[in-house]
Amino acid sequence: MDADEEDLYTAEQLRWGVSRLASRMRAEHQGSPEPLTRLSSSILANLKHRGPLAISELAAIEGVQAQSLTRVVQELERQGRVTRRRSSTDKRRQDIAVTEAGLQALREHVKDGNAWLASALARTMTPAERGLLRLAGELMQQLASVDLELTHTAAPGEERLQGGEGRAR
Repeated sequence: MDADEEDLYTAEQLRWGVSRLASRMRAEHQGSPEPLTRLSSSILANLKHRGPLAISELAAIEGVQAQSLTRVVQELERQGRVTRRRSSTDKRRQDIAVTEAGLQALREHVKDGNAWLASALARTMTPAERGLLRLAGELMQQLASVDLELTHTAAPGEERLQGGEGRAR
């Protein structure tokens, strides 16, 4: 198997594993009185982990048009789960930030799935395997942000990551 075939096989296995695990974790979600949609929970999680963001930045992360997020962000704002403020550095920009109510909603949303996953890890994985999965989780987060970090200054046929790292294609 050459390197390209191996990368494709790895991608297929990783995609299938992530898909199956995500489905299983959604099945473990018990729900709440005012449940979060998948997009709402993703927005709150991104705001939690990345800090306040503009709607255009959230749209790029989610892979949708900014207009598609407007209604969802307005609903989260109505629920008191996010706030909007003018940027201190660019008065044309509005930053969206998660509130304590948003963090609580996110904690409730992921609680059952996280409890199931922690239990499954403890029952079926060795400490070394759990360490590998922790590392894999960090690597998957890194992979998920690759397209967001690509600059438009790369030479034709080459992608450059911010910080000068890159790989010729």
